[in-house]
Amino acid sequence: MVRISLDFRFLLIPVALLFIYIQMRLFATQSEYADRIAEAVDAENHCTSQMRLLIDQISMQQGHILSLEEEKKRLDQEGAQLKALVQELGRKGLQRMINKTQEPVAAVVIMACNRADYLERTINSVLKYQSAIALKYPLFVSQDGSNPEVKSKALSYDQLTYMQHLDFEPVYTERPGELIAYYKIARHYKWALDELFNKHNFSRVIILEDDMEIASDFFDYFEAAADLLDRDKSIMAVSSWNDNGQKQFVHDPYALYRSDFFPGLGWMLTRLTWSELSPKWPKAYWDDWLRLKENHIGRQFIRPEVCRTYNFGEHGSSLGQFFKQYLEPIKLNDIKVDWKSQDLSYLMEDKYMKYLADIVKEAKPVHGTDVVLKASNMEGDVCIQYNDQPGFERIARQFGVFEEWKDGVPRTAYKGIVVFRFQNTRRVFLVGPDSLRQLGIEDA
Repeated sequence: MVRISLDFRFLLIPVALLFIYIQMRLFATQSEYADRIAEAVDAENHCTSQMRLLIDQISMQQGHILSLEEEKKRLDQEGAQLKALVQELGRKGLQRMINKTQEPVAAVVIMACNRADYLERTINSVLKYQSAIALKYPLFVSQDGSNPEVKSKALSYDQLTYMQHLDFEPVYTERPGELIAYYKIARHYKWALDELFNKHNFSRVIILEDDMEIASDFFDYFEAAADLLDRDKSIMAVSSWNDNGQKQFVHDPYALYRSDFFPGLGWMLTRLTWSELSPKWPKAYWDDWLRLKENHIGRQFIRPEVCRTYNFGEHGSSLGQFFKQYLEPIKLNDIKVDWKSQDLSYLMEDKYMKYLADIVKEAKPVHGTDVVLKASNMEGDVCIQYNDQPGFERIARQFGVFEEWKDGVPRTAYKGIVVFRFQNTRRVFLVGPDSLRQLGIEDA
């Protein structure tokens, strides 16, 4: 019994040693696993850290890329703006160069007062042909007074420059019963022309009134005539108007004439001429004042046979004087003449007298009474002589042309000769008692 018990105890020792060994192996294995787990955790943490670092780097790169894209957009926008600015500066620089090299032919001023509806019609007529050549013919509207409708109408157009003449000085007429309007008009004209010539420094000005329409070749006509004004100092001004321009008295849109009678109604003058006229400008009736010999001093005016302006102003300062008989039937030219191709040298002072004399010499003379009937029964141009103003008025009345004289000169006359068309194409020359001699016609 005791022996069995001792044997059992001896058995316990190896078992215990085995158990200790097993526990030691388990501990070693656990330690090894723990170290491996720690290494794995460390590796995972390092990997996570690297991943986070990589993510941060990628985020930074993305932010940098976005920043670069924004910078590129900004630079592209700035580049586009700079390109547009360069183009605009280039255009303006080129325009300034053009403006410097291309001086305007003439400023165009529409004289207005209190007729807004008339002004609108006139402006629209001018802009129809002026817009394409605005640099050559800068457009102005000059208003006398403060009529709000006229001012508003003028300012509604951005293609023109508005000027306003405000004159509060009292008007004293020189004769009882005179209309003060003629005095105010004269003041307005002087102010406007002083502004355009002296302040704006234009070399030429074309004056229109607020009741006019213009022909399609209006500006081409004045451009060609500007050359005449510059070359021939015996020409005081150029007009687009013919007082005897009614439909029955005109035919040739190419024909131009010199005249000792100032026509007005759409006319051009130079700064040099204005510098002479401005200091002595009259208080009233400026157009009749220009027709006085003491003011035009032997100089003439160029006028067309067919009018380049049409006056539709039945209501105005002149109270419709002569409108139905003389103004309403005016023919506005409807043939666009290429004035640049026309040789106008025949209008120069040293050539015109011979040019006209050669035409008048070919005309058949008509004598006695009933000159209209006699001219009707003849062919070709005719020449009818008058001896004095009453004689001229009698003949003019028979044909229906203007009878009026100013300072010894009939309307439209040159050296006393008034020419108009008869029976469509034929010309009638009304010649004064000294006209043929002045033309140098030998058998005068």
